[in-house]
Amino acid sequence: MPAGLILVVVVFLFIYVSRSLRVIQQYEKGLVETLGQYTKTVEPGLTIIFPPFQNVRKVDMREQVMDVAPQDVITKDNVMVTVDAVIYFQITDPGKVVYNVANFSMAALKLAQTNLRNVIGDMELDSTLTSREKINVQLRLVMDEATDKWGVKVTRVEIQKIDPPRDITDAMSKQMKAEREKRANILEAEGFRQAAILKAEGAKQSAILEAEGKSEAIRRVADAEKYQIEIVYTAIHCGKPTNDLLAIKYMETLEKIANGQATKIFLPLETTGVTASIGGIAELFKDKKGS
Repeated sequence: MPAGLILVVVVFLFIYVSRSLRVIQQYEKGLVETLGQYTKTVEPGLTIIFPPFQNVRKVDMREQVMDVAPQDVITKDNVMVTVDAVIYFQITDPGKVVYNVANFSMAALKLAQTNLRNVIGDMELDSTLTSREKINVQLRLVMDEATDKWGVKVTRVEIQKIDPPRDITDAMSKQMKAEREKRANILEAEGFRQAAILKAEGAKQSAILEAEGKSEAIRRVADAEKYQIEIVYTAIHCGKPTNDLLAIKYMETLEKIANGQATKIFLPLETTGVTASIGGIAELFKDKKGS
């Protein structure tokens, strides 16, 4: 056999073998087709096929992300908002995603846009702005059910932003500002009220303590005077004073009373014995002068 022919055969065998050996990456799966018909699914690793009768289609099995472009959606209360979302999905059946849908990315994108309009269209503006998690869950469930026949699992849906019109945004900003000012005024008024209550409670407590102090002082003074009177009373009775002595003390007391600023002097009614003693003292003085 000529050397040139041998070289051609060797080159042909090398090219055929290199095309027959296919490497499937760890994150991929391969679909083997024989004469255009699905034959089997091969796992990651080295796979041998027989071209041109067989071919391998590689399918990426990793989780992927799809960006839903911002679009205008009308809410239940007829407010147009701009919504931007992101969809995360993962292929579970490589055969279905290749043979059941021609362009999965385009189909999933249109499906997401349609269902996004449906979900938000059933909600009012306030609910839309405050219920992103609810929208995410509803949209994921709807898309997951629709893409199941395509061999795709929608893992999650995230709403990136919901932008109302400028006039609605301005009105909401004014409303939020008014609410904040209202809360601030309420807190300030509550602070003044608490301060007034505490001040009144303090004044009340101070007045009570002052009154209790005065009452205690009066009681102690009265006790002291009572004690002094009891001592004097006891001393007088123990000393058994005579009427003459009482008359002298009575006159001394009258002298002190007369030296005061009062214009009227009231004498006790029970003064018979004392008056008699004063009369006896007067007679005594007369006798001394006559002698």
